[in-house]
Amino acid sequence: MKYYAILVAGGSGNRMQNAIAKQFLLLDGKPVLMHTLEAFNQCALNPEILLVLNIHQHAYWEQLCITYNCTIPHQVIKGGEQRFHSVKNGLKAIKGKGIVAVHDAVRPLITPDLISKSFQVAEEKGNCVVGITPTDSIRRIIGSQKSESLNRNEVTLIQTPQTFNLDILRKSYEKPFRNEFTDDASVAEYSGFEINMIEGERENIKITYPEDLEIALIFLNKRKAAL
Repeated sequence: MKYYAILVAGGSGNRMQNAIAKQFLLLDGKPVLMHTLEAFNQCALNPEILLVLNIHQHAYWEQLCITYNCTIPHQVIKGGEQRFHSVKNGLKAIKGKGIVAVHDAVRPLITPDLISKSFQVAEEKGNCVVGITPTDSIRRIIGSQKSESLNRNEVTLIQTPQTFNLDILRKSYEKPFRNEFTDDASVAEYSGFEINMIEGERENIKITYPEDLEIALIFLNKRKAAL
């Protein structure tokens, strides 16, 4: 079986309060995105990596790879207007059959073990989406002034990778874009596919706000101390 990874790196630095896109910010001495590349490169199933990046950032990324001596093999693909279109561009670059994992490039702490497990479950069941049970109480907003409590054991916080048989994901992405398509699972579900869930990792955080970089560094230092 052939394995692929589409790393979606279309984010900007808006919520990071930084002019540099968050995937390029430094984490433990190198860009966030390079940590993500390394995790997939260390996966035992040796996936072919496709990086989907805004066309205006391709030259900058090339220079970063030179500066930080990043030699991990990967193909750079032109990003789209929305995440949906970026993933679609990544799928177009893949020929033939196989299993593909779609991952947020700004989740740099994903472990190779979880990546491998996602591939294996998707190969068996057609797809695999990772998520964690929330620890906070949850309420659903109803209108402008009302809300109701939800059982947190009945909901899941979705992460990536979201991994699929290529035939399933290609068929799902034939649909026109809709605003409710926030991830690959929502696209596939809209196309009639049942989603298979597995437990994710609490350290698999998404770098969105400035404090997330500080949290990620704590997790990285913890891992180094455990070696």
